[in-house]
Amino acid sequence: MKLYGSLASPYVARVAMFAKIKGIDLPLHEAPGGSIKSPEFLKLNPMGKMPTLEVNGQGLGESTIICGYLEDTQTAKSGLPKDPLDRARSHLVARITDLYIAQQIGAFFRSMNPAKRDAAAVEAAGKELAKAYGYVEQVMGPGPFCISSVPTLGDCALAPTTAMVRKILAAGNFGVEDPTRSPRLQAWWKAVEGNADCQSVLAAHAEAFDAFMKQMAARR
Repeated sequence: MKLYGSLASPYVARVAMFAKIKGIDLPLHEAPGGSIKSPEFLKLNPMGKMPTLEVNGQGLGESTIICGYLEDTQTAKSGLPKDPLDRARSHLVARITDLYIAQQIGAFFRSMNPAKRDAAAVEAAGKELAKAYGYVEQVMGPGPFCISSVPTLGDCALAPTTAMVRKILAAGNFGVEDPTRSPRLQAWWKAVEGNADCQSVLAAHAEAFDAFMKQMAARR
């Protein structure tokens, strides 16, 4: 298997972290043809997005789908809880991350330049972001991770996205409060940072995302 993409993407980082907690050696590779829009890459993933997992010459896209494939085929160690309800809740955290948290990030990206900032859009996104993290907190288990005492899929989805959100809010100086400031979410973040598998991916993601932010700033 080969995983294609850049760790600057929280979706690529999600798969990398899920592989780590399952004990899978899944090195990251540059997209064939040098680009996710190259003909070689589009043969694997016609959507031209990352991450993409290549398995026996066939491509599989979408981070959560890839994680599902890894869970089904690499069974030595599970990346999901045993209890069916807890498994569903771990999936739900990942789903909330995609549908309610990640969807707000674009408004901040588009307003990184204070001279071109849409204050109303930023304010609205900040409110929706706070609500989204409230949803996550409500469906979380006893912890300290999203569901229990070990990281699962929900943590792998939420952690890189949260790291990206924090960096963007700090870099843009939007005046938006940290949406993870509640005691439960702070305890969750401390657990993630204290886990060797999670932290190794978060560190690599941070380095790659910082480089991406510098490139974006240079363009502006």
